Amino acid sequence: MDQQPIPHPDYESLQSVLNAIAQWMKKYRYARGLRNDLMCCSADEVARMARDLNIGPTELVSLAKKGPDAADLLQKLLAALGVDANALEHNDPLVMRDLQRLCTTCGDKRQCQFDLANGVSADNFSDYCPNAFTLDALLKAKQ
Repeated sequence: MDQQPIPHPDYESLQSVLNAIAQWMKKYRYARGLRNDLMCCSADEVARMARDLNIGPTELVSLAKKGPDAADLLQKLLAALGVDANALEHNDPLVMRDLQRLCTTCGDKRQCQFDLANGVSADNFSDYCPNAFTLDALLKAKQ
């Protein structure tokens, strides 16, 4: 007789952990590739790009390490605060770029994700967000 294998009860948990690790590795490799692309540039090219962005070469390398999605939470936070990200980017691109730069290097992304998921960002962002001063100014100007 053919017997069907009995699935292990922890298989789904193990699968989700393995998927999370695989996603982390994929992001890590992607970010590493971006950093390596930047490292293929000469020091003069990196300095020129950094000057164009009005930041230092070391900061440019640091930002490149974070990857292109590192400021994605900013869009969600702006929406939660009722700030039109597209209008801000169109009307004041330097402010938007500064917001993105600080969001990219923020160490409190988990808290931000938690607050966004629970709908309490508007009440809590001032406690940890490196953009709190600018966001507060934007909110006051909107009133």
